[in-house]
Amino acid sequence: MDDQHLLRYARHILLDELGIEGQERLLSARALIVGAGGLGSPAAYYLASAGVGRITLADDDEVELSNLQRQILHTTDRLGWSKAESGRRALLDLNPDVQVQARVQRLLGAELDDAVAVSDIVLDCCDNFATRHAVNRACVKHRKPLVSGAAIRFAGQISVFDLRRDDAPCYHCLFPEADDVEELRCATTGVLGPLVGIIGSMQAAEAIKILAQMGDPLVGRLLCLDALTMQWNEVRFRRDPGCLVCGHR
Repeated sequence: MDDQHLLRYARHILLDELGIEGQERLLSARALIVGAGGLGSPAAYYLASAGVGRITLADDDEVELSNLQRQILHTTDRLGWSKAESGRRALLDLNPDVQVQARVQRLLGAELDDAVAVSDIVLDCCDNFATRHAVNRACVKHRKPLVSGAAIRFAGQISVFDLRRDDAPCYHCLFPEADDVEELRCATTGVLGPLVGIIGSMQAAEAIKILAQMGDPLVGRLLCLDALTMQWNEVRFRRDPGCLVCGHR
């Protein structure tokens, strides 16, 4: 690290649990963020501000006026931009030292597989079950830690699936894939703006803990927030030995 790094990340370096070694791990890390919307916005901002060296933002959507109530990566003067490119601009304005790759696409198949394979951590910030399960399968295959968040209306949740561990459950263990699952969308049901900020920020915190090798990540624990009452509930769960995705471990 040079003097500018020492100054920029001084408040992290002062933390005994993180320190210079942890900060150097962040500087050399590669993060994939799937979704540059409500959850991906705060998650990406905090990873970039923390100095995560290489960040890939993947999103095939464009910035719309209705996004700006909660998707803080984007601005009114970037309406019509791809969210990935708009996010890249925001992150480089915040921290020009990080490398940000914008993937203007919905990652699928081999491209998703390749993107996960070269990442140190994956953040699931998308808004549909099909993508969540595809990301989970790729993370299981390549044994990459996955930080998953979700938010709708006033309800949010977050968990970590550290697939480097043989005993860790995967996303499918907790939410088995099914064709008859009712999928709620913000566009039709609404979502409280600060709620995605809370969950997305927590995703960044969990990712930083894993990359810096500190603390106790949310493995085997699902945190659920009711923002109307501001009450948290924790659900503990285990790996399903019969899981169709990770059971072979």
